[in-house]
Amino acid sequence: MAHSIGNISGCHINPAVSIAMLVSGKMNVKDFVGYVVAQFAGAIAGAGILAYIFGTEGGFGTNGLFEADVLKSLIIEVILTFVFVLAILGVTSRIQNGAVAGIVIGLSLTLVHILGIGLTGTSVSPARSFGPALIKGGEALCNVWVFIVAPLVGGVLAALVYRFLAGKEKQ
Repeated sequence: MAHSIGNISGCHINPAVSIAMLVSGKMNVKDFVGYVVAQFAGAIAGAGILAYIFGTEGGFGTNGLFEADVLKSLIIEVILTFVFVLAILGVTSRIQNGAVAGIVIGLSLTLVHILGIGLTGTSVSPARSFGPALIKGGEALCNVWVFIVAPLVGGVLAALVYRFLAGKEKQ
């Protein structure tokens, strides 16, 4: 998607990335709200299409708590999102990186999924978690807040750390 729509919208299809851009000063509040509304609407529509085609049996892409522990799950998702968003901020900080940005972002997302799928199902995107949870309903909605809050916290932390590190680099 980074190569498909990155030049149009910055490929903001993840609220955790958008909040990092907001905190970094690369996005204004009005655009942030518009993007997040579109991201959640897209996630709900996508989950609805998948539910229609495949049904909602099994996990249906919903997330689960690691060892039924909310705190551990929050920490895992904050760290995974932090790593992913920090990579995005770094690779998109220079125009010269444009040719490789999509690959770096895609590989970073692959890495966090490899690390996190067996633990929480890997969210790193509030919209990605909310869409399937809403369509599946029931138990899937009980802990979805973890997979909304943690990626947003991870995104904010990544933006703050990146801003701190970039500030040091310029001195």
